[in-house]
Amino acid sequence: MNNLTLKQLRYFVALARYRHFGRAAEACAVSQPALSVQIKDLEADLGTALVERTSREVHLTPIGETFSERAREILRAVDDIGDLARASEGPLRGQLRLGMIPTIAPYLLPETLKVLGKNYPMLEVLPRETVTEILLNDLKEHRLDAAIVALPVSEVQLEEVPLFEEEFILIRHQQDAGKTVPDPGQLLKMRLLLLEEGHCFRDQALSFCSVDGVKARDVMEGSSLSTLVRMVGAGLGVTLIPEMATRFELGTENVSMARFAAPAPSRVIGLVWRKSNPLTVQLQHLAEILRVTDCGRRVADLRM
Repeated sequence: MNNLTLKQLRYFVALARYRHFGRAAEACAVSQPALSVQIKDLEADLGTALVERTSREVHLTPIGETFSERAREILRAVDDIGDLARASEGPLRGQLRLGMIPTIAPYLLPETLKVLGKNYPMLEVLPRETVTEILLNDLKEHRLDAAIVALPVSEVQLEEVPLFEEEFILIRHQQDAGKTVPDPGQLLKMRLLLLEEGHCFRDQALSFCSVDGVKARDVMEGSSLSTLVRMVGAGLGVTLIPEMATRFELGTENVSMARFAAPAPSRVIGLVWRKSNPLTVQLQHLAEILRVTDCGRRVADLRM
């Protein structure tokens, strides 16, 4: 037991998460044999098997399941100690693991990195782009320090600070430019293009299009906002995109944009982090900086 190391704990927690030696090794940035050796050494130190290995799958033994939970608790405590040290140094420095959802990252991340580089020269940002559910879980599991998502997230253990609000914009074929903007009831009768399930923007768009509990019919799915806009340009239907995306996605596509009548559908973009994070003061300051990013100003300009 005296030989137990944090490296072993991190490797085992990764294996418990991915249930695959190759993916766990990739997540830990080591070779698969190196990770396997550390797991075997960990089992030898503990004197018990933590993993049941088969030709295709990895299963944790009952003691392995219990040990993985304890290992996560230890690693979270170690991470908190590191955050305490960083918090005592003043401005953010070192690594900041920052998550963003896919309907924000392509448009806000470049400006965010530019602003952070200017205000925190000693800070290294490690961005992660994925859907809200995964980001929130990564926050709670201490795999992320903060995330930029659509609010509210309504998680008791997470702090959420609004950055700015943006409307949803109707994108339709160029030949429909100038036509009356459909209301939610009329959208129900159109071929609506939406993101795949798992994206919060899809749920928000469907919520706007719902009338007395009736959901939009004939919905087609795309993997990204860019895909949706190109599908509209090909005459396959209409879609909604957040206004921050309009400057980037419309380009030369054969589409037009239109605003909905008030009250227009919209979303609030905010920064979230664990309430227990010792870097709370620094992250609050970070939120103030992000409120005046170039992308945030452009969203405000688009409404004028």
